[in-house]
Amino acid sequence: MSGGAKLKQEGSTKPEMRAWQRMLSGRRLDLLDPSPLDIEIEDIAQGLSRVARWNGQTTGEHAYSVAQHSLLVEEIFGRLFPQVTASQRLIALLHDAPEYVIGDMISPFKAVVGGDYKVVELRLQQAIHLRFSLAPTVKQDLRAQIKRADAVAAYYEATLLAGFLTSEATEFFGRPRGIDPQGLDLTPLPTQNAQTRFLSRFATLDEERSKG
Repeated sequence: MSGGAKLKQEGSTKPEMRAWQRMLSGRRLDLLDPSPLDIEIEDIAQGLSRVARWNGQTTGEHAYSVAQHSLLVEEIFGRLFPQVTASQRLIALLHDAPEYVIGDMISPFKAVVGGDYKVVELRLQQAIHLRFSLAPTVKQDLRAQIKRADAVAAYYEATLLAGFLTSEATEFFGRPRGIDPQGLDLTPLPTQNAQTRFLSRFATLDEERSKG
């Protein structure tokens, strides 16, 4: 029997497909019914630092990871909206956290498969937020602010790393305003460096909100 498959019931020969993933922490995360108790920030950092943005079609010696993208979005978010709280910045840092389980599906592929993946993504996001004492549902205005920061990050990643023409990036992500790319670090990092930076930033924001 293939790994993870089990008999659906005694006497049955039809296997039930495995819907959970074993993490290096030892946790077993159920994708269909994720529990906050099975989520660890170390697993998130591990996964995101090894998931490549743009399907790996970026320049540089190393892949540009979702962990780096998350750090970039959180930085841009803080620059665009300097009044935001540490908790809100933490939400921005974790905006793509479900991808440590489901990977980073590029927009064209999402358009092909349809919206079913969003159900799984939303369950994971809510469980992640609950695990770290964040609101399970992000308010519309905050979601729009993070989406704006995400679009700015995507524009610069597309033009500086992924070979997009300026006209193409503007069409898909809009032209960024108020953020100078010269102050942003988009150099793809080795996996371990990206993982360490992500964990460090999480710890800093978590400590800041505990003081606030």
